[in-house]
Amino acid sequence: MDALTDMLRGLRLDGVDYGRCRLSGEWSFHYPAQAHAYFHFVAGRGCWLQEPDGTWSELTAGDAILVPRGAAHTLASAPGVTPRAFPRRECLAICESVFDYTATDVDSDEETLLFCGSMRFNLDGLHPLLKLMPDLMRARELMVSEPAIPHLLQAMVSECAMSRVGASGILARLADVMAAQIIRSWVEVGCHLSKGWLTALRDPQLGQVLAAIHAEPERDWTVADLADRMGVSRSGFAAKFTALVGTTPARYVTEIRIHQARQWIGRDGMRISEAAHRLGYDSEASFSRAFKRITGTAPGRLKSAPRQRSSPLPLPPGEASGSSAEPGMT
Repeated sequence: MDALTDMLRGLRLDGVDYGRCRLSGEWSFHYPAQAHAYFHFVAGRGCWLQEPDGTWSELTAGDAILVPRGAAHTLASAPGVTPRAFPRRECLAICESVFDYTATDVDSDEETLLFCGSMRFNLDGLHPLLKLMPDLMRARELMVSEPAIPHLLQAMVSECAMSRVGASGILARLADVMAAQIIRSWVEVGCHLSKGWLTALRDPQLGQVLAAIHAEPERDWTVADLADRMGVSRSGFAAKFTALVGTTPARYVTEIRIHQARQWIGRDGMRISEAAHRLGYDSEASFSRAFKRITGTAPGRLKSAPRQRSSPLPLPPGEASGSSAEPGMT
């Protein structure tokens, strides 16, 4: 697990916004597909979830779910209630990036308390790790043997139910920790069921090669360099890499470079020309062609987004040429 741990140690979640909702009667909110992850926590009376695949399942008090790739889903008081978009404009701002929303029936004795959030990974959405995550992760299913989780869940239930000063802000911090715990538990418990890229990452030799590529995406990697790192011939390396990873070394290096470029340009506001230069392309045009080939869109369509705070995930320890060809991969 050393290569996997090394790659995951720097994984971060950026909180985009959070909201506490008090609901009773009939209600249904549809959450459309988005680039960020969704997080939901339920307290009080339970509710129902229409999962990304369309199936309905019941959520009870203390349930926490993470939708890592922001797939579309619906939360409702009961299946069959006509959904609407979440009324963000009707929310009361509590502080920066945190809001409250109340829609209760005065005749109702029971309320559903939801704490919902949007979170952004510091990894590109096309990163192999995020692509391997399931559409939806449930805390209860992944963390049955985690001794600290019941206490964390109870703390979230208490903060949801109370109207104390700063409750929403504390919930946001607890949500950060809960989301991190969900991902850690998936890495330790659930992701062993995955194949392909994770199988390659666990290979004692190939895992170190993949970790090196991810650690230095801007390096002028060649097949010969990577084969030497693995201690085999170029042909033997290329054959094993393609068989386990599912793509050629050249294609993989280019994908990781373009994933990094998306972060530099879209998140950090880096100029396209600078990203191209740092990644070894001798012209912006050749970089743009490679970028569009991998992502399906031009780099100029990315917009710079304001940087948010980062919450580290407590993951387990000890885990270009002038043409459009990939730089250095010969």
